[in-house]
Amino acid sequence: MLSLRKTALWLGLLGTVSLMSLAAGAAEGDAGGPQPIPPSVTIDVAEPSFADVAPPPAAPAPKDVALPDPPPAAPVTIDAAEVIRPLPDIPLPDSAAALAAAQKDWLRVAVEARLSADLTLRELRLRQSDRESLSAYYAKAEYPLAWIRDGAFTPAAQAAVARIKAADEDGLDPADYPIPDLRLPKSAPPAQWAETDLKLSAAVIRYARDARGGRIDPSRLSPLITPKLDLPDAGDVLARVAEAADAGAALETYNPPHEGYRALKAQLAKLRATHPSQPSVKVPKGPTLRVGMRDDRVPLIRSRLNLGKEPEDRTVYDARLASAVAAFQKEQGLPGNGMLGPETVAALSGPSVARMEGELIANMERWRWLPSDLGERHIMVNVPEFSLRLVDGSDVIHQTRVIVGKEQSQTPIFSENMKYLVINPSWTVPPSILKKEFLPALANDPYYAEKKGYKVIRKGNRITVQQPPGERNALGFIKFMFPNQHAVYLHDTPNRKLFGAGKRAFSHGCVRVDQPFQLAEEVLGEKWSEEKLRGLIGKGERYLNLSRPLPVHLTYFTLAVDAKGQMKTFEDLYGFNHKVREALGL
Repeated sequence: MLSLRKTALWLGLLGTVSLMSLAAGAAEGDAGGPQPIPPSVTIDVAEPSFADVAPPPAAPAPKDVALPDPPPAAPVTIDAAEVIRPLPDIPLPDSAAALAAAQKDWLRVAVEARLSADLTLRELRLRQSDRESLSAYYAKAEYPLAWIRDGAFTPAAQAAVARIKAADEDGLDPADYPIPDLRLPKSAPPAQWAETDLKLSAAVIRYARDARGGRIDPSRLSPLITPKLDLPDAGDVLARVAEAADAGAALETYNPPHEGYRALKAQLAKLRATHPSQPSVKVPKGPTLRVGMRDDRVPLIRSRLNLGKEPEDRTVYDARLASAVAAFQKEQGLPGNGMLGPETVAALSGPSVARMEGELIANMERWRWLPSDLGERHIMVNVPEFSLRLVDGSDVIHQTRVIVGKEQSQTPIFSENMKYLVINPSWTVPPSILKKEFLPALANDPYYAEKKGYKVIRKGNRITVQQPPGERNALGFIKFMFPNQHAVYLHDTPNRKLFGAGKRAFSHGCVRVDQPFQLAEEVLGEKWSEEKLRGLIGKGERYLNLSRPLPVHLTYFTLAVDAKGQMKTFEDLYGFNHKVREALGL
């Protein structure tokens, strides 16, 4: 403290202080202008004295003071009720549960990481659109993996793999759906589990899509083949199959449920079972053979029918061979008399097992182009068969002959809903026919249209040719409308004698129907009998709407199994069957 005071005095007394100068400066500032400066006063300061701040005399050293001893401690008694109670139990997380939760998180992260990589999509042969669908499915699922629980593959995984391995039963190739090794060790890292799970998911998804017709794009075979394929969403497939009680059965349901498909599938199984390694041979023509006759062709026939060991006399047409021939004849829809006639020889020299297998698979593939639900009531037209069937439930309630498009003007293949009928229709000549046929005819004969009963309508540079209703109308007296991109429909025809031909490919693409008013009565119901409908002929165009749409399926099958279980073969009219076989590598 003494040192501080000395310092302050020295700071205040150094030099001289002009107090008047400070006062004058302040006054000048208050007046707002310069003021006269008064004379300054100088104060001489004497030497400072520090006597008043001299340190006080030192105090005497303190003496030791004796303190009394504390009293002895009193005894402490603790009552049992006052004993400190134990702290409450605080639950700690179960280490096993925590680890399991962490593992789930690791697996989800691993799955998402794999799905985010473009390389994964290429390896799994999935589309870009599948990424979002699969990510959404795995993110919402209760478990991080679709096919694995606690380091083991689920029963659903085992069943799905079994179904995929049996894909050839449905004419599919198991090699198209590579499946992962199900012996993955439990200690495998999350990334490996995620990869394995996604690989199985991809196999299941591709199987489901191929079963619904995804193997080939039908429109690339021909612009006239335009079915609406119902290819399932990736996430929907996993939700349906991985979570099913019977995953194998759930996966199999993606194959066509139709009786026609199942019949061909049964024929495929029968062919493979009865002729596992049938050689392909050409049986020469010759006389009709009966039991006991000798012929040099007999060894070839035995080989063709896989009869194995030959008798001592190799050229004898014996009872065993005749029995095998009879069985073959029944398979081919021929009289099963066991005699080797020209028709049987031709059938024996026909397609080999491999070729027949390809024919069956190609026809099964075209069933995949149809909707899963054909409709409780529907019309099925098989172009190569020149036939129309109206089906109600499982019964064919009406069947009739049809005329289809020529090879140069083919009938398209698709499905659409019939919505109305037209009685006494007029016909506007389509642009294709107008360009190819009508305009050249008009150029040669200006009265061509008038002679044929057509009206030529000119609007500027545009010409429309229309045929009014009547007996000569190309559509006949009735047409069945199911609006479509190809502008084709079912209709009557004035040239009914053509229905007597075996090969009925005469139209420009539409389907001409034999006995169309009978079909109309079945389509419209009892309210419109055939007689009542015919009563409208000649009374102008009349539109009759259906009470509900009727699905119409224009199909192309060169093989079919009839009601008696016999296989029927039809000519590949437009070469579509051959194109399907090529596309599938059959």
